[in-house]
Amino acid sequence: LRFDENVRVVVFKSEVKGVFCAGADLKERAQMDDAEVGHFVKRLRNLMDEIAALPVPTIAAIDGYALGGGLELALACDLRVAASSAKMGLIETTRGLLPGAGGTQRLPRCIGIGLAKELIFTGRQIDGQQAFSMGLVNHTVPQNDKGDAAYQRALTLAKEILPQAPFAVKMGKLAINRGMEVDIASGMAIEGMCYAQNIPTRDRQEGMAAFKEKRPPQFIGK
Repeated sequence: LRFDENVRVVVFKSEVKGVFCAGADLKERAQMDDAEVGHFVKRLRNLMDEIAALPVPTIAAIDGYALGGGLELALACDLRVAASSAKMGLIETTRGLLPGAGGTQRLPRCIGIGLAKELIFTGRQIDGQQAFSMGLVNHTVPQNDKGDAAYQRALTLAKEILPQAPFAVKMGKLAINRGMEVDIASGMAIEGMCYAQNIPTRDRQEGMAAFKEKRPPQFIGK
């Protein structure tokens, strides 16, 4: 996906009704020795980092349970949409663990330190509406009969992104992600570097021409 220029947005959804991702299989984990567990979690953390590093926008469609590593997967995405009935939580402390695939880092960056600590310390599960009120998800929707309401809303959101200039969107994502990790002066420098890369693109020229000619732009990602 990273190297496919035809990909504009990636939506993560589950094929299992009622479950986005229930996290690690603890029965499987119980059969591993300490070294195997460490290796497994390191690989999982690397996977989440790879998802977070995808250059195009990513959307998690949470139509059911997103627990432990399942919520960490959603947190690795740029945007999250949840059914109001969905259940989310970093429940690791209820199993003698702590989040190990990015949860302790991405959750506080998403909802703030205080709320993140409360959710991680208690292992509490929250529904889609509560997640929305915390800022954990961008949108919450009532579940439908098919059980794919969040996915349908995610598709609508993806279709809002699709017409926009692909390279500009990628540079916007890069500038936000890199800039959030540094002080604002450094962040402004990162924005400037991303903007400089966008200036010579054909899409920028097309955007200016379309505005002048009072027509919708036709972006090609170049």
